[in-house]
Amino acid sequence: MSKNRQFPLIIFIISLLVVSLACQLTAITPAEENRDAIVADVVATVQAQQPGITASDVMVSGDETAVSQIAASDSLLEEKFTSVYRTVNPAVVHIFVYEQFEDQVFPLGTGSGFLIDTEGHIITNNHVVADGESFEVIYANGQRSHATVIGTDVDSDLAVIQAETVADDATPIPLGNSKELEVGQFVIAIGNPFGEAGSMSIGVVSGLGRTLTSEREAEGGGRYSLPQVIQTDAAINPGNSGGPLLNLDGEVIGVNSAIRTETGTNTGVGFSIPVNAVRRIAPQLIEKGSYIYPFIGIRMQTLNINTAEELNIAESVGAYVLDVSPDTPAEDAGLIESGFNNFGPLPGGDLIIAINGEPVKSSDDLISYLVFETEAGQTVDLTVVREGKEINVPLTLGERP
Repeated sequence: MSKNRQFPLIIFIISLLVVSLACQLTAITPAEENRDAIVADVVATVQAQQPGITASDVMVSGDETAVSQIAASDSLLEEKFTSVYRTVNPAVVHIFVYEQFEDQVFPLGTGSGFLIDTEGHIITNNHVVADGESFEVIYANGQRSHATVIGTDVDSDLAVIQAETVADDATPIPLGNSKELEVGQFVIAIGNPFGEAGSMSIGVVSGLGRTLTSEREAEGGGRYSLPQVIQTDAAINPGNSGGPLLNLDGEVIGVNSAIRTETGTNTGVGFSIPVNAVRRIAPQLIEKGSYIYPFIGIRMQTLNINTAEELNIAESVGAYVLDVSPDTPAEDAGLIESGFNNFGPLPGGDLIIAINGEPVKSSDDLISYLVFETEAGQTVDLTVVREGKEINVPLTLGERP
């Protein structure tokens, strides 16, 4: 994260430090006599965290007080939030989904989406449009347009629709890079929760590397999952689905998709599809209407220490091969399955510990690499532990059925 992008948050933290130090010193000496000491302590603390920050960045001079410094930093952060909203909101749309019965059209539901180009292509969730027969989008300025589904992908819960017209004041929202995210980073969600158009909520990145399970059942049982999903505490509720999760530069870093809740409303645990998935998947949805995932053809499991010991495996990190499906790249490459019963996996399976030299510490690591770094038809080099020895297994990826 660049210094410029962090500056509002840094100022806010600095202000809190100033207040804290000032309060501690007031009890023993007048604040005026300790101003230089306070500033010196703050500068030292902040420079330890941010070496590029200088004393001039945090200087409290003249008659300025800690309160005025907090007000100034709050104002900077507030302006950042309002600026992002003013810039981005015109390109966030309210999607209305309809179904048809005989000659009648009935509303089925609503969701959110955002414009990614000047041709009217809009990113949203697959589950927003999956059951619809006709679609209407409303821009922030009130302009309405018919829209058509261009492509859908149930495994990532992404879809692209195309509006017939684009609002005059709507500028496509730039896509960021979800690899650059850090836990604790400020994020902004814009959407239409409970039909309340153009609603904005603020939070932080609460976690990274989460997974979302596909609504589609895989052949042979089980379900595929999308890796590198973003967890956030920004308020996400029904109707937010498909709307953008943004950084303070107004770039999309995720597509709001789901919440974890027992009540149907926000509980502070929301999930957003990483924008790097949008970068890979959306172009194919626009061009072909669907996305082709690379495919190995195995069922696998991340082992815990106890299970690894029971299976007489020296290490627990990696993806343990439980089952190899017939007529798949895994079978062609000669991967060996363990089999399993009601008590868990059996001994004798391959343990995949790297792909193309990149460590695989868990099943999620392998899925993540396949989804974001490979494509069908590509040959990858698997590092496998088999009978206690490391071997290399070349495997040509197929297409996920």
